[in-house]
Amino acid sequence: MLTTQEIKKIIIKELPAILEEDPEIHQYFLQISRRHFADKSLTEDRFDRILDELKRDREEQNRKWDSQNQKWDEQNQKWDEQNRKWETNQKVINEMLSDVGALARKHDTTIGALGARWGLHTEQAFRNAMKGILEKFAKVEVLNITEYDDEGVVFGRPDQIELDIIIKNGILIIAEIKSSMSKPEMYIFERKVRYYEVRHQRKATEMIVISPMVAPNAIPVAEKLGIRIYSYADDVQL
Repeated sequence: MLTTQEIKKIIIKELPAILEEDPEIHQYFLQISRRHFADKSLTEDRFDRILDELKRDREEQNRKWDSQNQKWDEQNQKWDEQNRKWETNQKVINEMLSDVGALARKHDTTIGALGARWGLHTEQAFRNAMKGILEKFAKVEVLNITEYDDEGVVFGRPDQIELDIIIKNGILIIAEIKSSMSKPEMYIFERKVRYYEVRHQRKATEMIVISPMVAPNAIPVAEKLGIRIYSYADDVQL
């Protein structure tokens, strides 16, 4: 009586020869093995499908990344362009304000001479003198406008308001050109600017006060309201 182990050894020894000699047994063995192991062609086909799917997924992911990178590049270009515009505008503003400050200091004696020669005692005379100096030497356009505040936004009751507009290269600067400037007048000037912006739907690029005499208690108010002061009679850092 053969043991199971002996039968296995006989099968292992004789099976190759039997499979080669007997086609029926060979086919039967293949049918049994297919139940437990995938056919080579099926396995290769399955691997090909998996590889194709992975390839398609990778290509789709690459397209998404390329599209996103393109959007980022376009956004960066817009930011760069906007930054260049801001830098250009700021440069123009700084040049204008530098010219105004330099002219205010440079022509201190000129204003004094005008005052001595023509009797420079009125507000309008001072404004006209400063307007002439700015337009001649700084090459800017200075407009003095008068409007009627029928809602009383500025003074709390309907009244007329007066503003000086300085324009250069599309930059709008609203100025208060006065022979003297007090603390209450600094607040009034800021309210007049806001009234102008709402009425004309245009934002002022800068607010400045040009005056040889600015009250000391008006200077902190100007700093708080974002108003630049050009005063060559007081010791003010420009």
